[in-house]
Amino acid sequence: MLNGAMIGGTAGLLAAGGLLAYAARGRSSTVFGPSVYHGNRARPAIALTFDDGPSESTPALLQILAHHNVTATFFMCGKNVERLPGVARSVAAAGHEIGNHTDSHPRLDFCSADFIYRELAVAQEKILLHTGATPRLFRAPYGVRWFGLKSAQQRLGLLGVMWGTIGRDWKWPAPRVAKLFLDRARNGHIFCLHDGRTTEPAPDIATTLAAVEAIIPALKERGLRFETVSQILCPMS
Repeated sequence: MLNGAMIGGTAGLLAAGGLLAYAARGRSSTVFGPSVYHGNRARPAIALTFDDGPSESTPALLQILAHHNVTATFFMCGKNVERLPGVARSVAAAGHEIGNHTDSHPRLDFCSADFIYRELAVAQEKILLHTGATPRLFRAPYGVRWFGLKSAQQRLGLLGVMWGTIGRDWKWPAPRVAKLFLDRARNGHIFCLHDGRTTEPAPDIATTLAAVEAIIPALKERGLRFETVSQILCPMS
């Protein structure tokens, strides 16, 4: 039988584990560094964000965004920028915002502070070198933050960005992704999709492209504007 001390100790471990899980993955958590997950709720605007790029399919996404006159925020991996510098430059040239998504897209939990800093710093250098843009926003791969990230963000001048809704476009069909976004859309919402698959070459993002084609006109009809994350965080239009 378990005695009171054992039960209390187990409860304490579970509570501590729950707190750590929230700190690492909770969208509203700022335990491991300054972070946001939504913008100004007073204005009818939302932000589309795309992780894991650039990829060979990013130009197709840029065409869709240009057709609908929409700007977005792209959280790029340094290794993908290095592999496809021309595509990375085209994102910046089209007026989209570029954020840091680490160099090689690792999960950061249980990594050392030095490792975390290097991942962010190397990505920052590659993005600046190939696009001319210095990211001010950071999104952790898989949405996982860890000890040491706060220091890295402070040293590099990065604000963490989570999301209100993630599309699961790597495994769901486009109609399901689109329905999720249409059901969740509200003022200040930040949506997460993907124009790459970690650092995989030539990923298939057909689901993402189809979902974006459906989402944009439907939300515009509701009177919602599309802004970058930096724009959506501003208190005034």
